[in-house]
Amino acid sequence: MASQQDIKQRITSITGTSKITRAMELVASAKLRRAQVRIEALRPYAKGMRRLMSGAARRSGSLNGIPLLEEREETRRASVIAVTGDRGLAGAFNVNVIRRSLQEADDLIEQGFDEVVFTAVGKKGGGTLRFRGKVLENHFQGFSSEPTFVDATTVADFVSGRFLEGEVDKVVLVFNEFKSVVEQRVTAEQLLPVPRDFVDDADGDGEVDEEHEFSKALAEFEPEPQALLEQLLPTFVNTTIYRALLESAAAEHAARRTAMSNASDNAGQLIDDLTLAMNRARQAAITQEILEVVAGADALS
Repeated sequence: MASQQDIKQRITSITGTSKITRAMELVASAKLRRAQVRIEALRPYAKGMRRLMSGAARRSGSLNGIPLLEEREETRRASVIAVTGDRGLAGAFNVNVIRRSLQEADDLIEQGFDEVVFTAVGKKGGGTLRFRGKVLENHFQGFSSEPTFVDATTVADFVSGRFLEGEVDKVVLVFNEFKSVVEQRVTAEQLLPVPRDFVDDADGDGEVDEEHEFSKALAEFEPEPQALLEQLLPTFVNTTIYRALLESAAAEHAARRTAMSNASDNAGQLIDDLTLAMNRARQAAITQEILEVVAGADALS
């Protein structure tokens, strides 16, 4: 059995650790709230852009000849963008994204692509993919906690450039979608070529907007709808990546908050168990001393 001094030292060490985890939990909670506000502010803009693109696509009559919508017959190379965090201590947050990214890569190979390369967003993702020997085209880091639209544009310019140059024929985006404080869902969606489902889904919710369908005939476009759509698509790609970065940031803070909360609770439980063990050790020592005194008295009598 460990001595009272050893148990006391462990209690002191765990108490210090629990203070750190509790502080990290409070910091993550504050950052989570700010991240939620940013997501809520972006959603009306993204929804309005999708409506405008839907109207322009319907009025253009044809979506052929727009590079970012081009479905290529050749399936030589695909790219997977893995959006992770720059830091750990967030439970399975980063592991789940990497696992899903590797799964998407295997699926793309089964679809007929000759090669799958990766673009990592976040320090953890880049390090893990390099360790696994994957081909890493680029690695962006330093903004996973509080991404800006400029950061999203930097990533979008790179992947769009690779697509337009013909270096990759398909781009898949993998990130953690924020659902609630206790739920983050790993999501994979096709980024390039831009899926044409926005023509029938103006709100991005999987349903046709009847009100928009009714009012689309009143819209007038300048320049022509197809030219306008071609100009909007790069911004749409930027916004899609920005939304993914914001979702990932909120999910990371939520995952870290949950992980630190669990760590603090476990530390409290462990301190209680060690305190009980220390009390038992103290009681055993006192009992032993009493027995020795009694035995000594019996010997003298």
